[in-house]
Order: sequence, then C-alpha cells, then structure tokens
Amino acid sequence: MLENLVTPSFNTVQNTNDWRDSAAKFALLIFGIVLWHKHLIIYGASLLVVVWILCGGLLQLKSVIKEPLAVSIIFFCGVLLLGIFWSDYPNSGHFRWSKYLGLMIFIPYLSLLNKDRLVWAIGGIAIGYLGTLLAGLYYQFFFGVPGIPPLKMAYLHFSMGIGVGVLLATYWAAISENRRVVILMSVVATFLLFVQFNLNGRGPLLATCTTVILLTFLLYRHQPKRLLSSLAVVIVMMGTFAYHSSVFQDRFSQIETELVQSEQGGNGTSVGLRRAFYEIGLNAIAQRPWFGYGTGMAQKAFMENAEVYQEGRFKDAASFYNLHYHNDLIEMGVYLGLLGISAYLFLLWGWFQSLRVRGLTVLGATLVCFIFMAGLTDVILIYGQIPSVLLAITAIAIIWQREYGNLTRASDSA
Repeated sequence: MLENLVTPSFNTVQNTNDWRDSAAKFALLIFGIVLWHKHLIIYGASLLVVVWILCGGLLQLKSVIKEPLAVSIIFFCGVLLLGIFWSDYPNSGHFRWSKYLGLMIFIPYLSLLNKDRLVWAIGGIAIGYLGTLLAGLYYQFFFGVPGIPPLKMAYLHFSMGIGVGVLLATYWAAISENRRVVILMSVVATFLLFVQFNLNGRGPLLATCTTVILLTFLLYRHQPKRLLSSLAVVIVMMGTFAYHSSVFQDRFSQIETELVQSEQGGNGTSVGLRRAFYEIGLNAIAQRPWFGYGTGMAQKAFMENAEVYQEGRFKDAASFYNLHYHNDLIEMGVYLGLLGISAYLFLLWGWFQSLRVRGLTVLGATLVCFIFMAGLTDVILIYGQIPSVLLAITAIAIIWQREYGNLTRASDSA
C-alpha cells in the first residue's frame, strides 16, 4: 500500500523535472538560432526568460548574481535606469538606449546551462552562426548586397559577426591538442578574415585585426620565438588580404577624402559624421562631466552643443537618423557623465573577471578587447546580435570550463 502511494508521487516529480529540462534545452537551442534576427531575438529572449522562471530561476537568482559579469550588468543597467530621473523622459526622443537592457539576458541563459544542456546551447549558436554566415556570403558576393536583408542585419553587424568567428577559431586552434582540429580551425579563421577584408565595415575589421594581434601575443608571450613567428604570419596575412582587396583599399582610401570634405564643412560622409559626433560629444561631456544629460538624451545634447560649438559647424549632423555618438564611451559620457563611463568600464571589467577566475584569462582579454575596440567606432552594446552572442559564448565557456576544464593552455592561466 505504501509503495503504491510513493511511486506515483515520485513519477510525477520525475516527469515534471523531465519536462522542465526539455523546455530548457529547447529554449537554449532556439535562442542560439534566432539571436541573429533583429526581431526574432526578442521572442527567443522572452522564451528563455519564461522557461527560466518555470525552472525556478528566481529562486536561484542569489547564487547567479555572484557572477562578476552578472553583477556588472546589473549595475550598468541600474545606472542607465537611474539616469532617467534627470532626462526628459518620456519626451527625450529615440529610445534606442533601451537595447542596453538586453544584456540582462546573460542571467537566465547562464542559469539554464548545465553539463547536459551544453550541447543544445552550442548547437543553437553553431546553427545560427552557420546559417547567418552562408546567408551573408550569398547576399554579399552573389548580389552585392551588404548585410542580410531577411535577418534585418546591417553590414556592420555581419562584419562584426565574422570578426567573432575569426577570434573563436583562432583561439580554438591555439588550445586544441588535436592536429586536425588545429588545421581546420586555422583554415576557418583565415577564410573568415579574408571575408571580412572584403566587406565594407572598417570599424569591425580594425577591431578584429587589433584583437587578433593581442590574442597572438597573449597566447605565445612566454615563447619568444614562436611569438615572433606567429605575429609575422598574422601581419603578412593581413597585409596580403589588404593588398588584394579592392573593397578594403576603396574604403580606406575614402578616409582622406572624407577628412578633407569634413574640413570644408561637409558633414554628410561617414568620417564627417563621426568627427561631428565625437567633437560634439566630448564637448557635451565637458559641459556636464559628472552625471551627463540623462539616459536617452543623445540627440538633445547634440543639438544644444552643436548650436554653439565652433559657430555651429556641425549642427547639420543633428538630423542624422537615430542619432548616437558612434562610440560607447562617449555615448555613456553624454548620458551619464563620469558615472556612465565608470559603469561601462566596470561592465568590461566584470566580463573579464568572470572568465579570468576560471583560468580563461586570454579568452576574457580577447572578448573584452574586441568589444572595447569595436565600441570606439560604433555603439557595439546596442547591436542586438553581437552582445547576445558574446554573452552566450561567455556563459558556455564558463560552464564548459567548470565541467571539463580543457579550454585553457599553459599561457592562458598565467
């Protein structure tokens, strides 16, 4: 009699746990696939959050927020929300800044991950990345269309995605002990870098090249001969790709022309707009250095300062659609002054710390350098796809290292 009472209860619990586990695997898979789509990522993130709550995520929140990256994300988003109190909300115009809050998806994503679910998370990221890569190559080289129209993805986002692939393939080749994997990943990294040299994005390419050089230095810094030979190979490869890429030469040859046009008052070019944003942004920060103009006040701050700065030579740039400062540091400085800049730097520090404490110093430095360098020419943190995939990669690396501990090499833990 007692056995009949206990068994159904146990089976009910077992079925409930099985259902939740299946839902978590499905949510991780779907999120990895859809995060490359400008709109579908919202549904993927919503599904992830719902499943996280159903799996008792709120009860585990206390343990998850001990993670350095989780702490820094919460602080960063909290500062952004605090800045609303001295902005003109809700009359401050475009609210693109709210995309920063998407960084919070790291918490449910990491909470749902465990050893059994890793393959589902990795599978989702791999399927999504491969599909995006093939679609981007198809539109770029067969139709000459930059970006991926069906995914609502601009060419800068696609170039950044290629850069992520270059860095991960390079890192994977360096830590692997399997010769076939080393060769395969080296070929993949080389191919992706070649593709990026033939895309239009200058900022993402510069971020990738700078970070690859840093990654090479960090990987072989204790082996001087190998370091010099590896750096030579990387620099020669980049020089060769640059020399044979007409797209690269055309885009970078335009810089001098656009600078001259900017000096003559032409602010409509890429370089001219960025110069206007940088100068006006820095001037705006100087006017309100401590707490800025308030969250979401990019356009109003620009218009106020452009009217008086150098007799209004940059004020026509205020009509730029969805105005932002094309620089994460300046953007945060205009919003929230030194408070915002500190919150941004703390976010990067937390990102690095979460990987460093697992012995993934090189990977952490690589991801943070890539984010920081890309953020010098654009506001990388409001790209829906790129921060999400980097957060997912970080979470996967954390759990993989905890369960298997083979994502490092001797130089990585130093």
